Amino acid sequence: MPLEYDDETNSEEWYGEDVATFGDRLAAAREAAGLKRIEFAKRLGVKKATISDWEDDLSEPRANRLQMMAGLLNVSVGWLLTGEGDGVDAPDESLDGDDPGLVALLADIRDVRGRIKSDLDRLARVEKALRKRLIENE
Repeated sequence: MPLEYDDETNSEEWYGEDVATFGDRLAAAREAAGLKRIEFAKRLGVKKATISDWEDDLSEPRANRLQMMAGLLNVSVGWLLTGEGDGVDAPDESLDGDDPGLVALLADIRDVRGRIKSDLDRLARVEKALRKRLIENE
């Protein structure tokens, strides 16, 4: 059975910090604005490869470019960085047709991404505690 979300929850499920990357949000906002990578690159004054690197999370823009892109895409800088604030709506899951299997797979993907994020946060805390103990034992 497909999960039911209101629009705000659905957007958080898709673009929240725990399930989407900066690149995911940038690509979604660019597509929602109806811009191809090359068009977006020209408007920002960068190469198409730079946009690709940002969307693929291989690099990050400088603050001045971040502000420019948020303005061009009509989203907030905060939304691009964290998924919170003014951004784009989540994809319409009804576009998946009547196949509840596809909707369930999307829900599973979001669940797994959330668990991975949680595990990474836990790993960082454990590593920090270990480093602290190692320093204390020197």
